[in-house]
Amino acid sequence: MCSFMNHILVVDDEKGIRLLLQEFLKREGYMPIVAANGDEALDAMKKYIFSCALLDMRMPGMSGLEVLAALKQIDATLPVIMMTAYGERQLIEQANELGVTHYFMKPFSILEVRDVLRQILRQEL
Repeated sequence: MCSFMNHILVVDDEKGIRLLLQEFLKREGYMPIVAANGDEALDAMKKYIFSCALLDMRMPGMSGLEVLAALKQIDATLPVIMMTAYGERQLIEQANELGVTHYFMKPFSILEVRDVLRQILRQEL
């Protein structure tokens, strides 16, 4: 298992979002690891220790909530930021119950993502 304080897991079925976040996180000095679905995310959790995860709420296959629950089973302390294009209150409440740290509505501001990541990771140090 590779331990590196700045590994950030990015899970989104939209390739454009993965690439945007990957490039942005690299420029910010993080080591992004991208996954297109829940299975890839869980595989990555076996290989790396993550500082934080950015997770899409709606994906084919495993939903974001299912992935969130699985990530929290592996590492209950992992900060998870959910991203959603949908404002469904019930999904957000379920994510809160599962221990989500923060969430963004798509389209999100990349600067807001940066600021929230900095705040979360500063608290984790």
